Amino acid sequence: MKQLTKISLIAAALSSTLFVSQSALAEVSANIGATTNYIWRGVSQSSDAASVSGGIDYAADSGFYAGTWVGSLGDSDSGFNGTETDFYLGFGGEVAGFTYDIGYIYYLYTELDDSNFGEIYVNAGFGNFGVGAAYTVNSEVDEGAGFEGGDIYYSISYGGIALGNEFELALSAGLYTFDSDGSENDYNYSHVQADISKGDFAFSIVKAQESAFADEDIKFVASWSTSF
Repeated sequence: MKQLTKISLIAAALSSTLFVSQSALAEVSANIGATTNYIWRGVSQSSDAASVSGGIDYAADSGFYAGTWVGSLGDSDSGFNGTETDFYLGFGGEVAGFTYDIGYIYYLYTELDDSNFGEIYVNAGFGNFGVGAAYTVNSEVDEGAGFEGGDIYYSISYGGIALGNEFELALSAGLYTFDSDGSENDYNYSHVQADISKGDFAFSIVKAQESAFADEDIKFVASWSTSF
């Protein structure tokens, strides 16, 4: 279970990697959001149920930032209704039109034993094009179960495609490779995503390769998020 920094659900939905000059952010901001299905790296984290979220972020003019984000997981029908809490910090900026973002994020789960883990991530972008990678560096997950140290997630995105009437299209894809000790590493998977957004609203279509973590069903997701 578990976008690199989840500054908002819309940011997560619109692209696997979203590049923003951190010095352009307000010093302290907050966000809230809701989605019909909390999708992270192509996989539902909420058992295909609705999810609500909120977070607080701090960003300095130097490019340093830190924050926390909380999202609900599942519902009473799925048998799991805990939360995911993310803590992150990093440094981002822009040089000659290229954006960069380097940081660390820790994923904490209230009702999943031995599931917490942390990653270092690196993102880069130019114009509407972005690439990123995240590497698992510490984990409480049981050996051979995926999300251990050494797992790598790669992402690529292209956004800001104008569709008219203030609608925009973003396209993204990702590949997750797991350093599992299992006899058959069937955890690895790829996914693609298309997002249409206008203002605080977004509609997403997500398709993942079938694996131990991902099903092959196409996901249709509506999301809303705002910051203040």
